[in-house]
Parts: sequence; structure tokens; C-alpha cells
Amino acid sequence: MDFENLGLTKQRRTVLRVIRESDEHLTANEVFARARQLLPGIAFATVYNSLRYLKTEGLIGEVRFGADCTRYDRTLKRHDHAICNDCGKLVDLELSIPNSLIKEASKRSKFEAGSVEVTLRGLCPECKG
Repeated sequence: MDFENLGLTKQRRTVLRVIRESDEHLTANEVFARARQLLPGIAFATVYNSLRYLKTEGLIGEVRFGADCTRYDRTLKRHDHAICNDCGKLVDLELSIPNSLIKEASKRSKFEAGSVEVTLRGLCPECKG
């Protein structure tokens, strides 16, 4: 993707590049460390604000696990995740969610379903040994 033609500041382009070029789901600290390699003067607050802006503009995805754990994702279409309970490895999954499951979840929770995401928690192959 041509990051130059998105009308973004140099700092936002750098943060977007870090996310889009990573095969991992990075934390804000990891994005900051990689962005500093490309743009040494970038501040953590700038990276954090850029992540928020890029998410709001629909240029990156955000994966939240509780109040204190957020990672950033280059995949924008609906997908699911598996996360390792030991090492924290996070991988993408593509699952079909039956409409009947969504309707049942909405009925039980009394929530109107906006989206459904499945998170598989367990041990990755490396930690399982």
C-alpha cells in the first residue's frame, strides 16, 4: 500500500507502516519500539495518538483483551483469534459464526449484536510442548 497518498503525517505513516508490515498483533509499546527504528525522534504519546487516529479512521484493527491489554491488527475484516495463556501469542482464525448462535447470544445477554468475535484461549504448540 502507498502510505504517502493517504494524507497522513510522517508519524502516522510510520505507525501505519509498522502495523501493516508486521505478521504479529503488536502492543503500543512494540509499535513504539519499531517506529523509533524508522523515525528515531518519535515520542510514545505520538505513537499512542496515531494508533487511536488510525483505528478511528479504519486503517488498522484493534484487539482488546480486558481493560489493560490492547493489540493492533493489520487485518480489518471480521475474524477471530486464539491466544496462548502462557506466552501471550495471538493468532488469527477465520471461523463461520452461525446466525443461530448470534441470535441465541443476543437473546441470553439482551444485547443487540453489533459484531461477534470468538477468542480461543489455551496453549500454543510451542508452550504445549
